[in-house]
Amino acid sequence: MSQLVYSSKINKIRSFALILIFVGIAIMYGGILVKQIEWLMATFFILGVLFIVSSTVVYFWIGLLSTRAVSIICPNCEKPTKMLGRVDGCMHCKQPLTLDKDLEGEEFDEKYNTRKYRREVKQKQNDNQ
Repeated sequence: MSQLVYSSKINKIRSFALILIFVGIAIMYGGILVKQIEWLMATFFILGVLFIVSSTVVYFWIGLLSTRAVSIICPNCEKPTKMLGRVDGCMHCKQPLTLDKDLEGEEFDEKYNTRKYRREVKQKQNDNQ
């Protein structure tokens, strides 16, 4: 039986930004390989710089988002971690976490963070009343 591993949303976004940096550097390296064709080399360099600048923007955005995240102590590893949304994973031990009392005991699913799911729950509550 395979064990599901949940990653923190903050860590996922940081990993994406890191990948953007490596892609930008690889594209610029490709520009060095085609230095005989000046316009192609310049195009590769500009694309590489755009990837790195977009990575900087993503890092800045996740930094701002991280300041608004809820800081909690993970019940499993007892280390401080940050949560974004209704459900998230611990940054250290990958334990699924929630602060919503309605979701305690439910199977971990990231759909709980979507607006569509919240609208469906509200609609069901309104229909029951």
